[in-house]
Amino acid sequence: MLSVRALAKRYAAPRARTVLSNVDLDVRAGEYVAIMGESGAGKSTLLNLIAGLDRPDEGTIHVAGKALAELDDDALTRLRREHMGFVFQAFHVLPYLSVEMNVALPLSLLGVGGEAAGARVRDVLRDVGMLDRVSSRPSELSGGELQRVAIARALVHHPSLVLADEPTGNLDPESAATVLDLLRTQVETRGAAGILVTHSAAAARTAHRVMMLSRDGLREHSP
Repeated sequence: MLSVRALAKRYAAPRARTVLSNVDLDVRAGEYVAIMGESGAGKSTLLNLIAGLDRPDEGTIHVAGKALAELDDDALTRLRREHMGFVFQAFHVLPYLSVEMNVALPLSLLGVGGEAAGARVRDVLRDVGMLDRVSSRPSELSGGELQRVAIARALVHHPSLVLADEPTGNLDPESAATVLDLLRTQVETRGAAGILVTHSAAAARTAHRVMMLSRDGLREHSP
């Protein structure tokens, strides 16, 4: 689902610096990989490159068989909508929409509506244990419930790749453990490739394997 080869990213201003170099990564369908690294190691930069939000200076990225370097901005936007799901630390649910409407947003962007969309939304909300909250507003939910909604939204369009950036940073330990277990289970059962970026060794241990990012690239790690 994801193949990264010899990836490098440099910035010229305000001072010349190399953020990433010699990064190789393969993630298979149904595999959930954690990426750790010190602050400034380039974890967020790597996610932005994989998502096609930034362009590398060297190397290649393939998502679901498509080479990102061969796609223009419009094609990259379509690729993100069709093949990627995102889970963030800050949830990013829209406060004026119900749980159901928040989860349905990726389908709306793909032109899927009506009963087909409703059935998929209900299915994924059932999977994350939020089916009884379809009409609730985000202000009525706890942090753990909001992240469940965010996971449902990330998965409702059946993405090939799920990118999670510190998804438990705003949660208490019990809610964090529940969300991490849920995220891994959903990646496995839906056959997506999953990447978890985290500074937490406990969170990383929920993944199938852990990689450590440094200026020398990515290497296997035992947290």
